[in-house]
Amino acid sequence: MTTAEKATTLKALHEAPEILRVVNVWDAISTRTVADLPSTRVIGTAGHSIAASHGFADGEIPLDVALSALTRIVQATDLPVTADLDAGFGDPGESVRRAIGVGVVGANVEDRLVPLTEAVANVETIVQVAEQEGIAFQLNARTDAIVRGGDRPLSESLDDAVERGRAFLDAGASLVFVPGVLDRDSTERLVAGLGERKLSVIGLPGALSAAEYESLGVARISYGPLTQRVALRALRDVAEDLYANRAIPKDTPALN
Repeated sequence: MTTAEKATTLKALHEAPEILRVVNVWDAISTRTVADLPSTRVIGTAGHSIAASHGFADGEIPLDVALSALTRIVQATDLPVTADLDAGFGDPGESVRRAIGVGVVGANVEDRLVPLTEAVANVETIVQVAEQEGIAFQLNARTDAIVRGGDRPLSESLDDAVERGRAFLDAGASLVFVPGVLDRDSTERLVAGLGERKLSVIGLPGALSAAEYESLGVARISYGPLTQRVALRALRDVAEDLYANRAIPKDTPALN
């Protein structure tokens, strides 16, 4: 598929009745491992995980380093790739333009609770860039209304997420990503405010299952840095086994 065709495919997956499950990756081999599974429809990157792989804290990786990693991920699969672009690396429009240039067809971009007018302007710029590039770029506009909400009541954070999310959708975003552990009541409130098939969530420990979110009208679920943490735990555990004079398990698959 061409980049434009991949973007159209991702758009259809976001709009389908079934929730889109995105198992996040961080390099070429994790991409190939996930992409080879029959249930995989799209590849999503985890910015936190890519940063950690290169020795950076979350949100501190330089754009050029992130784009280099994204290029390898795109080249490792024929599936559509949606990327985590943090807050846009200081220039959301240009960052998206460069991401499209390496074959990325969708992205999360954080608002970090900057003033709403500024956040909406960033969304508008990204949408305009995508139109100029001629693809149906899928902006999963993230609002940090809950994770950066501080001590304010959850009800206020949910109201803020809906206000920001509606503004992002009106500005052309495809979905609104609201990270946090969302229970049934919070999810129902967000879906009611944003519309069915417009909410994107993260599967943190304690969150609902993908099937439960699907029944509530959620469009997409991803898992952020959690997948890398599971992989790193496996590495740590086998290292401890080897130090304890045990051996690599005989049933270890040759995935690399």
